[in-house]
Amino acid sequence: MNKKKLPFALLIIVFILFSLYIVNLNKKEDTYSNTYYNLGTINEITLYNINKKIGDEILKECGSILTDIENKMSSQLTSSEISKINNMAGKDYVKVSEDTFYVIKESIEFSKISNDTFDISIGPIIDLWSIGTDSAKVPSKEEISDKLSLVDYKNILLDENTHSVKLNKENMKIDLGGIAKGYAADKIYKYLKEENLESALINLGGNVYALGTKKNNEPFSIGIQDPTKPRGNSIGNIKVSNKSVVTSGIYERYIEKNNKIYHHMINPHTGYPFENNLSSVTIISNNSMICDALSTTTFGLGLEKGMQLVENLDNVEAIFITKDKKIYLSSNLKNKFNLTDNSFSICDLNN
Repeated sequence: MNKKKLPFALLIIVFILFSLYIVNLNKKEDTYSNTYYNLGTINEITLYNINKKIGDEILKECGSILTDIENKMSSQLTSSEISKINNMAGKDYVKVSEDTFYVIKESIEFSKISNDTFDISIGPIIDLWSIGTDSAKVPSKEEISDKLSLVDYKNILLDENTHSVKLNKENMKIDLGGIAKGYAADKIYKYLKEENLESALINLGGNVYALGTKKNNEPFSIGIQDPTKPRGNSIGNIKVSNKSVVTSGIYERYIEKNNKIYHHMINPHTGYPFENNLSSVTIISNNSMICDALSTTTFGLGLEKGMQLVENLDNVEAIFITKDKKIYLSSNLKNKFNLTDNSFSICDLNN
């Protein structure tokens, strides 16, 4: 009789163990994240209050989105759509994906509103400096002068009907390094919303997008980088929900020669890094591509003109930090920034 009951007992045990496995698989965890290397930087996406099985599937798709955008928009990949456009410069149009066409088209709009301060045709100058790579150098005046004639977004021709792009001059080059990460963050944010996620943090090499709120319904607290110290040191924070926060600063990528620092944000008018009293600019908006492009643009425009541009745009806020440790906040941000480092001071641009 006992021998007959044994298989039944084993069956019950197996059923219980399988049930526990299913429960454990579907239980909601506090966090579930993954790290990726795309678009020349380390990226991390963290999902909150989600079970492991679904989280794994979603994070896998996020990785696919990043890889797809890199394959289309990286000028470092010879097979990318951007490289194909660059290779056909001065010759013919190149048909591209909807993603690439949209980003190039929007980039041209940023050029227009910034008085050419933002210009994706700066590729030849970026290649000269190669800041952030092992080939980084300070090019000669002659080298820069030779390449500057190739920098002009007005020579980027678009064919709306065929989604095709042509560079009007030979040796022109597009570089989407100042906007592609923002577009990728927006696309991942949209995907997570479609998957009905309520809480996530997207961090693409410092391009941060906070989806929803933390599990206690509190907004995310995003630290603002101290531009005088290595990444990870903050001078304060802002609380955001469904917003992107992007910072551009002189501390990120640079080279040094003869005791002079040359940072990676290049002025398309001069071919040299922008020179002003700013050490960083942080842009906050519900569109990460706007944040990405504007953080560089407003830095190039300088404090007064940069702030004026921000104040004239809807749903865009900014934090400007100068080299003398002064902080300037756009009008709707003045009661939202929490300063934690007293060596910096908040100032009013109008005083």
